[in-house]
Amino acid sequence: MPRKRQLNIEQEQYRCRGAFINLKQMLDQRHVAKNLELDYHSRTRIGMAGTHISKIKGRGVDFEEFRAYQPGDDIRSIDWRVTARVGRPFTKVFREERERPVIIGVDQSRSMFFGSQVAFKSVVAAETAAIICWTTVDNGDRVGGVVFGDNTQELVKPRRSKRSALRFLNALSEYNQELVQSHKQTHSAVEGNYLLQALQQMYRITKPGSNVYLISDFSHFNDECSRLVQQLALHNNMTCVLIYDALEENLPRPGVYGITDGQARSTIDTFTRSVREHYHEDFDQRIKTLTDNLTRIQVHLIKVRTNEVVMDQLETWKQKTH
Repeated sequence: MPRKRQLNIEQEQYRCRGAFINLKQMLDQRHVAKNLELDYHSRTRIGMAGTHISKIKGRGVDFEEFRAYQPGDDIRSIDWRVTARVGRPFTKVFREERERPVIIGVDQSRSMFFGSQVAFKSVVAAETAAIICWTTVDNGDRVGGVVFGDNTQELVKPRRSKRSALRFLNALSEYNQELVQSHKQTHSAVEGNYLLQALQQMYRITKPGSNVYLISDFSHFNDECSRLVQQLALHNNMTCVLIYDALEENLPRPGVYGITDGQARSTIDTFTRSVREHYHEDFDQRIKTLTDNLTRIQVHLIKVRTNEVVMDQLETWKQKTH
C-alpha cells in the first residue's frame, strides 16, 4: 500500500469527532504527529543538544547570507573574495544552532464550543495543539503553553519532558470537558479580553528563539492583541492557527433549519440568495482583515476547517511555505 494511502488511513483512525475530546484521544495524536515536521528551518543533528537553528544571527556553524560590512562587525567574518568582486567590504552572517522551545496557546472559550460537521471548533483546536505538542516532544525540544477559557487560564511552563507535555494536554482536556458547564452560564460576565490575557501570559514565558503557536477562532482579536502578537514575532517564529466551521463560512443550501445553543431553540431561513451572499461576504472580510493584519507583522496564518482532516491541512500549509 502506498505510504500516502497508509497515512490517510492512520489520520482517519485517530481523527477526533463530536463536541468533546478526552486525554486518550490527544495521546493518540502522537501516532499522527510522527509524520509532521512543523519547524521548516530544522535539521537533525544526532547527539547535539540544540537541534534547531534560531532566528538569532551570530557567529555559528551555519552560513546565512552576505551583507555589507558595518562598523562593529567581526573583521574575521569579512569575505575577501566578495569584497574584491564588488569593491567594498562584505561580511558573512551565520545562524547559530540553538534550542527551540515551543509555546502553544489554545482557545477553549465559549465561542469555540460550536460545530456543524464532524467536530466542534474546541475539539479541532485541541487536536491541532496535541499534534504540535507531540511533534515537539519527538524533536527533543521543550514544550509548554497556555490553555484559556473565558475567565480562566492554565499556564504550563515549557520543559523538555514527556511529563510537561502530559500536564499541558491534561489541562487542555479538562478545559474542553468543562465547556458544557461554562456554556450554560450565559449570564456570567467575561472579565476583559481573554485572548489578550492569554497572549500576555504567553509573552511572559516565551524566550527569544522559540516557536510560538496561537490556536483560536480569533473572535476577540483586536489591535491590542495584534501588538502583542507582533512583539512575540520579533524574536520568535510566530504562527497563528485559525479554527473555523463550515457553517461560519457559508449558510446551508436554501431551506429552514432548526438551530440551538444547547438551551434555546430557533430557526434560520436561508431561502434568500442575498442573505446567503451577504453572510459569506462578511466571513470573507473578517478573514481578509485578520490575514492582512498578520501579513503586515510577518506572522504565518494556518486556516483549519473543522470538517477536514487536521493533519492534511497542516501538511498542505507546510508544502505551500516550504
